[in-house]
Amino acid sequence: MQLQLSTWADVEAYLTRSTGIIIPIGSTEQHGPNGFVGTDALCPEIVAAGVAEEVEVMVAPTIAVGMAQHHLAFPGSMTLRPSTLIAVIVDQINSLSLHGFDRFFFLNGHGGNIATASAAFSEIYAQSSLQASPSNQRPVRCQLKNWWQSDAIKALSAELFGDAEGGHATPSEVSLTYFGYPDNIPEATEMNPPIAPKGPIYDAADYRRRFADGRIGSNPGLATVEAGRRLFEASVADVVQTYNDFLIAD
Repeated sequence: MQLQLSTWADVEAYLTRSTGIIIPIGSTEQHGPNGFVGTDALCPEIVAAGVAEEVEVMVAPTIAVGMAQHHLAFPGSMTLRPSTLIAVIVDQINSLSLHGFDRFFFLNGHGGNIATASAAFSEIYAQSSLQASPSNQRPVRCQLKNWWQSDAIKALSAELFGDAEGGHATPSEVSLTYFGYPDNIPEATEMNPPIAPKGPIYDAADYRRRFADGRIGSNPGLATVEAGRRLFEASVADVVQTYNDFLIAD
């Protein structure tokens, strides 16, 4: 179920059956010569839709802009400050908890969000701890899950792409978006060198100087729809299990 395609009565009825919700969270940033700017938001959104086909779960609108300041030298990239993203996450949790949601499962597509999301969860727990009197409601619980973080995905990425997987604009994430949006696949682009260099990243200007086409250690030219399908199925299976475990945990 998609929250934005539900009526308030649909949401009220859902809450009689479950108080869990999946919130996809990602980023809007460059992904090399052939990757969509929305890759990090599209990946968890695609996986969340697949999870919702397997189990009954409400899926919230995607938080599509995240922590991406180091990509700003590439046109189309957007970022939020850490304090802004914390406020967005906290306000969304507080809004939904008013209605009875208390299990917030953030499905993440961008490594740069991890520290900030964890800080936002700490704000939520501190808010509860500092209440003048204990609440009689079930306490809110939050979890962040990276769509790519499972043994199955790691093995599949290694099988499909080997050393060309890299760290940014990876063929795995680009393949998943091609699977989700096959009608939007751009024309093939030559990768020169085939596998991009690796190295540290700092501010936006430094990033563009070190990695002129946006890639880090990867060759997204290897991305295919079929690889995306296999990654999608592996990620959905893993997330379904993780989400179900989260719902029943103390």
